[in-house]
Amino acid sequence: MIFLKESVSLRMETIWEGITSFSTQFMGIGALLLASFTSLFSVVNPITAMPVFMALTKEDSEQDRQATARKATTYMFFVLITFLLAGTFILQFFGISMPGIRIAGGMVIMKAGFSMMNPETGGRKLSKEDQVAAMEKEDVSFSPLAMPLLSGPGSIAVVIGFGSQAEGFLDYTIHGVAVLLTAFAVFGILRVAPWLNKVIGKSGMTVITRMMGFIALAIGVQFVINGLGRFFGWV
Repeated sequence: MIFLKESVSLRMETIWEGITSFSTQFMGIGALLLASFTSLFSVVNPITAMPVFMALTKEDSEQDRQATARKATTYMFFVLITFLLAGTFILQFFGISMPGIRIAGGMVIMKAGFSMMNPETGGRKLSKEDQVAAMEKEDVSFSPLAMPLLSGPGSIAVVIGFGSQAEGFLDYTIHGVAVLLTAFAVFGILRVAPWLNKVIGKSGMTVITRMMGFIALAIGVQFVINGLGRFFGWV
């Protein structure tokens, strides 16, 4: 009986360590990849990008719409990879500590999560004024689709958080693969956006957005906990 309790306690401690740090030092390769991908995908949330994407490309042919989706997700990939590799060093250059980076990033993600949980009021990633202005552009793949719609402050904060917790080349590689998988997933969703919009409907999109918002909120809280734990020496 005592052995069983110790075994359960040890297992819970192992799970907790994996949750509190996005690093292979605490998680296996597969677990880290899954955690990174789901975390980033939840914050990017391409479901909320579908209506804007369809509105901005409604006059385009199917071939042009797919080309726009491909370019937007490519830009998104390079933006997020850049911040994954260099974001932490840029912030440290300005004297911001690792705990500060994690806490600030967590608060940004928490704000994004709150907005996603209230899509009718504050969940818009792009204002109506910005959307109207974007209608006049010939190419909307970089702005506003890639930035700020797909790689906005929330998703940038997530990858900077990944970089701040990476322990070596392997961790950076896994996080990079997670960014690549997210880009592929976003492209796949945007490619079938008209069909998916009909299948899911407005109510379905609201439910999915709120679920992803809750996940994003939990990720943001965990980032803050990680930052506080590192600052006070709890972990």
